[in-house]
Amino acid sequence: MEKDSLLVLFGNKIREERLKRNLSQEDFAELTGFHRTYIGMVERAERNVTLLNVEKFAKALQLPLKDLLNFDAS
Repeated sequence: MEKDSLLVLFGNKIREERLKRNLSQEDFAELTGFHRTYIGMVERAERNVTLLNVEKFAKALQLPLKDLLNFDAS
């Protein structure tokens, strides 16, 4: 899988899970401790996040890490 396509899949998954919970980017940013613009950049696949940040996203969404990284289930 190409790096860029992985970033797109991850960004789409973050957006999908955030919207399922009726969270704005600003609300989600507060939960994660990140800035709203960072959330937008991740969702648009403009940022390559660290594994530690992926874990913060999973915790904020109350999802097991493996589920956040499971793109086949989307």
